[in-house]
Parts: sequence; structure tokens; C-alpha cells
Amino acid sequence: MTDKFKIRIRNLRKEFRSGGRTVIAVDDVSIDIAPGSFFMIVGPSGCGKTSLLRMVAGLDAPTSGSIAITDSAPGRPENAMVFQGESIFPWMSVWDNAAYGLTLRGRPKAKIKEVVDHYLDRTGLTKFAHAYPHQLSGGMKQRVSIARAFANDPEVLLMDEPFSALDEQNKTLLQEELLRIWEEHKKTVLFITHSVDEAVTLGDRIMVMTAHPGRSKAIIDVPFERPRSVLELRAQPEYGALVYRIWEQLREEVQLARSEAEKVGVAT
Repeated sequence: MTDKFKIRIRNLRKEFRSGGRTVIAVDDVSIDIAPGSFFMIVGPSGCGKTSLLRMVAGLDAPTSGSIAITDSAPGRPENAMVFQGESIFPWMSVWDNAAYGLTLRGRPKAKIKEVVDHYLDRTGLTKFAHAYPHQLSGGMKQRVSIARAFANDPEVLLMDEPFSALDEQNKTLLQEELLRIWEEHKKTVLFITHSVDEAVTLGDRIMVMTAHPGRSKAIIDVPFERPRSVLELRAQPEYGALVYRIWEQLREEVQLARSEAEKVGVAT
């Protein structure tokens, strides 16, 4: 693989056994993700988005196909993941949570302090450094997750619908903060979302997935320049036109997923 691609996925397939039958979660997905890019995956519920992300993270093994990630810095972790739900340790302070990955890797204390203090500042958490998760709002907990992920300096940042449980105001603020922090080092990001608005706001390229089984239906380039302001971007007519274009690709898949769920009595 050349350094033109940070992540290369080829003919990826994931099967599960359920109730004596084989269920295909992801089917023959092939994508290339460039270094320093923000790659978004959008699709209906149950289309295999999270299964794909977990395979990239090394948490699940593919049934067939391949995933390759280029290394550019010896000793740097291959990936860090920000989950949909709360994933910070409740018994640790904000500062210790953010420092966890660096501490685990045995980095010098002075370096840990420098890096953690920087990312707590960037996420607006400095004055909450000694607070514990039960003292924080949902949005602040996700800020801690983001600070921890960036502090660990991974090759690839994996994000599984990290803002989906937040209200619209907090979601917009965190999208702004994520873009601002990302601009510093331009980590390669693979980001899963249900929201077409979020995909267009954050992404450089967007893959639309089909309803179950999950396949790549379309890959769409996002033409908007960086750095981006979330609210200014959303005021542009071109933004609305692109959201509509992607939704047209996605709508049929969402309706199909809903129809299939209703057949088996499962709510989407």
C-alpha cells in the first residue's frame, strides 16, 4: 500500500451466526481513506456501520477481506476510539481519564502533563480537571473522551456516533470543537453517523451504506473548504443542496430497513 492511503479496506465481509442461520452484517465493502482526511459513513440502523468500525479497530475479525493501516510513527498506537455511549472511567478524574492512554504507554510524567493540559484546554475542561464523571453533563463526558483520544496521538481516530445522545445545541458546539482540534494535526478520522447534516458538516468524503446487509451504495466528495464554521457552512445554499443529494441516496435504504424491521417486529 502506498502512502496515498492511510486505510485501505478490500472486499470486507462480516457474518454472524444467529438462531441457526448466517446473518451478513457487512458485504464486500472496499474503500480507500487518505491520510489526514475525515471519512464519514452514514446509513440506516442495522446496516453494519458499527461492525465495520469495530473491524477497523481490531475489536472484531472480518469473515473475509482485508484491512490495512499504514504506520508513520514508531510507537504510536494504531487507533483510538470514541464510542457512542459514555466510555470514560467513573472512578477516575477528568485529568486521569484524559491521561489514561499515555500513562498506559509509560510516557514521561512531564510529557503526559503537557499533552493532557493542552487537550483539556482545547476542549474547555481545564477547570474541571479534578472533577469526576458523575459531576459532568453528557456533553462534557464526550469532551473527555475526545481529549483522551487526541492525547493518545493515534494513527487513526475512530468515532462511533459520539454525539448522537446529545441535544442539538451541545452537538453543534462539540462538532465545532472537534473540527478546531482536528485542524491542529489533521488526524485521519473514520466517523460513523446517522445524521446527513453531521456527515456533510465534518466530512471530506461520505460513504452511504445500504440497508442490511451493509454494502457501499455511494461515495460522495464534500467540496467545502477548511477550516469550517458549522453555522456559517449550514447557511450556504450549496450545503443544503448536498444534504438533499445524500438524503436522496439514503432515503430508500432507510425505508427498506424500516420495512424489514417491521416484518420481524423490531423498531428502528
